[in-house]
Amino acid sequence: MFYSIRHVTRFRYSAPVRDTVMELRMQPRSEGPQTLRSFQILTNPRAQLYAYTDHLGNAVYHFNLLREHEELRIEAQAVVEMGTVPSCPEGLDALEWGRYNNYNLRDDQFDMLGPSKFARLSPELAIFMKIAELEKPEGDPLTAMKKLQRAIFDSFDYQSGITEVHSPIEHALRERRGVCQDFAHIMLAIARTWGVPARYVSGYMYHRGNRDRSQADATHAWVEAYLPSLGWLGFDPTNNILAADRHVRAAVGRDYADVPPTRGTFKGVADSELSIAVGIEPTQAPVRHEDFLKVARPMAQPTPTPSMPERLYQQQQQQQ
Repeated sequence: MFYSIRHVTRFRYSAPVRDTVMELRMQPRSEGPQTLRSFQILTNPRAQLYAYTDHLGNAVYHFNLLREHEELRIEAQAVVEMGTVPSCPEGLDALEWGRYNNYNLRDDQFDMLGPSKFARLSPELAIFMKIAELEKPEGDPLTAMKKLQRAIFDSFDYQSGITEVHSPIEHALRERRGVCQDFAHIMLAIARTWGVPARYVSGYMYHRGNRDRSQADATHAWVEAYLPSLGWLGFDPTNNILAADRHVRAAVGRDYADVPPTRGTFKGVADSELSIAVGIEPTQAPVRHEDFLKVARPMAQPTPTPSMPERLYQQQQQQQ
């Protein structure tokens, strides 16, 4: 399965601004069953892009615009190949909890155990955990994470406009409404209190023909939990499904603060308006560069050169 992804971001300013510095995390990752086949970023006004890979393996692009501008448009285009996602067992043995130890966890997994800016314990979260009977995990870690995912799905309505990208989880907990980012943060915070390393995933989800709660024309967010016997496994509390071949991963981090698609500043006194459009569709396999090539001028057939024994024989014939 191949997906074509188009992600357009537009900033409009009420007055000219300058010295815009922007950082982007839009490039899909290439690991596991997911392979990035092509990717490009176009900006208007045009800018020189620079790139690096952060400590979590995310591709980061950055640029600056020194001249004045009243609008900035960023368009990212990608083609991703999604292979077969391994099937997930119904549950694991009870000994899985004991495998969360110094022998099985690396530094990057320990980093996903502590509280972060948006995923942390609070009085409102403790109340929710008590009401939903989530104070202690049940059974093995996989079973517990599935129950947690279902509890969040059942307890919250999906509604945009209730929270903002920088809203703390208490806002969604009080309103019992929110979007995928809020549900992912709540799931992260609870999983970490159980001792399960969990990380935030930003990316895209293909929706057509499926009854999903999340929006089809926006980026998506979900959670990955580390299970020693299985590795990182994706959980989508917004839609109450495991992340599979419809989920395209772009970046991972402790929470949204680590992986916003765009982050930047500018100089000037102006209000800004942000517009976003996202499209993801199945597509054909991309054509390889070699398939574009056509022979315009065939190579001339070389005249056969006699081998060494043949040349010696010819010389002998001439001397007779």
